[in-house]
Amino acid sequence: MPAKTSKSASTPTSSTTQTKARPKPTAAKKIKKAAKKILFAASEAAPFIATGGLGEVIGALPKNLYTAEKNIDVRVVIPLYEEIAVKFKDILEFLGMTYVDLGWRHQYCGIFTAKVGDVIYYFIDNEYYFKRTSCYGYFDDGERFAFFGKAVLTILEAIDFIPDIIHAHDWQAAIVPVYLKTSYSYKDEFKNIKTIFTVHNIEYQGKFNMPVLEDVFDISYEYKSVVEFDGIINLMKGAMMCSDIISTVSPTYAKEIHDFRFAHGLDPIINMQTGKIRGILNGIDTESYNPQTDAKIFKNYDSESIENKAENKLQLQTIMDLPKNDQIPVIAMITRLVKHKGIDLVVGAMNEIVKMPVQFIVLGSGDREYELNFELFRERFPDKVRVHLGFSPELARRIYAGADIFLMPSQFEPCGLSQMIAARYGAVPVVRETGGLKDSIMPYDEEKNEGIGFTFSDYTCEGIVETLNKTLSVYDNKEKWTELVKRAMQWDFSWEVSAKEYIKMYDELLGK
Repeated sequence: MPAKTSKSASTPTSSTTQTKARPKPTAAKKIKKAAKKILFAASEAAPFIATGGLGEVIGALPKNLYTAEKNIDVRVVIPLYEEIAVKFKDILEFLGMTYVDLGWRHQYCGIFTAKVGDVIYYFIDNEYYFKRTSCYGYFDDGERFAFFGKAVLTILEAIDFIPDIIHAHDWQAAIVPVYLKTSYSYKDEFKNIKTIFTVHNIEYQGKFNMPVLEDVFDISYEYKSVVEFDGIINLMKGAMMCSDIISTVSPTYAKEIHDFRFAHGLDPIINMQTGKIRGILNGIDTESYNPQTDAKIFKNYDSESIENKAENKLQLQTIMDLPKNDQIPVIAMITRLVKHKGIDLVVGAMNEIVKMPVQFIVLGSGDREYELNFELFRERFPDKVRVHLGFSPELARRIYAGADIFLMPSQFEPCGLSQMIAARYGAVPVVRETGGLKDSIMPYDEEKNEGIGFTFSDYTCEGIVETLNKTLSVYDNKEKWTELVKRAMQWDFSWEVSAKEYIKMYDELLGK
């Protein structure tokens, strides 16, 4: 059952709101009229909050759109989580408040803003829904993000910003295009808004029981068919039906999701929508991920001073309590220890990997079965295997800088960022040819002297072992290996390339 409206949900009680004497609803009017007005709707965005790749994308793409296209106005709206309200209270400005009707609820909706570079961010404030220790994982996540979706559309007139395109991301914002085509279809000022829905990971679709359609999601049974799939509510399905374009975070993933093996049940819907599906590869923040300036690594270097990478390797071996040896190749993984990351293959291949002249480092956490497997290998091979359960951003940077080889054998990978970051730091990627891994890592060709990593297609333990052996044979040739590392570090993984592709997609949608 949905929770009852609390007092804190219907009145502006945020500690941040109390620092502002009066709302300033006209602050957003200072922006000059732009040819293209884009509003990103998402559940997270760096630098404010990011739990994974989604947050990094929403933090990086908008600012790079300004680089690719000067005559554009890009803004972002996300929930005002407790962590944001605390960490960024000095830059948050209270614009005003309104109310959002969600079924029988009449909920307070505060509007905050902050500007980072060229990008204006809006934050939806409601302590009842968002003053929590985490972004996700609550029994009422459906209601929380239904409120967010309605709030995104409700605040547009208040902030004096009617976008040409609303670009919604993943299931948490999937209901925005659904509401736009159903509950808000009567509003003349919204009739020309186009919508794009980006799938970052199709595994998480926003599924809920049908009886809460009207009560929790405030969607009339008149529109039941829009979101119904397999007898339940599926918000991602609804977004796919209602959006003008469906995009994914890599071209290969856009093709793969037509296949039932990748679509997690949505392939019938996807195959109905083929004409509006696009795939654009994500980039990485090359300023942040830059071994030449990264303060978290032991010694800075670039593609012209690769020899300094050796010091990072020795220091990494030291802190991981491995024998110090700058000649032995270090293989690293920074990943969630779950099956779709290919961890079952790695566990199956470990008995062969430990026979190789390598050291093996794992950073991550996940299924306890896999954690125990790696801990067992660490105990059996203390001079070869090290495991750090959990995640440390600083240690991750040091592993990228100190590793020679980065293993990423995912069963499926919509885009993936780690393989790009690894290449940027000169850790040669070894990846399975799927999704963004296939699109981002050009296979090494010794005869043509091209490529930046090693790839395999079969999802087998043998595929990992054979590819690692091939990689090690090149590693033994220091001249070829140095050329390979330099080429990987110089590869263009910047958002600039991706941003231009998004601009083309926006222009296509707007008929420009």
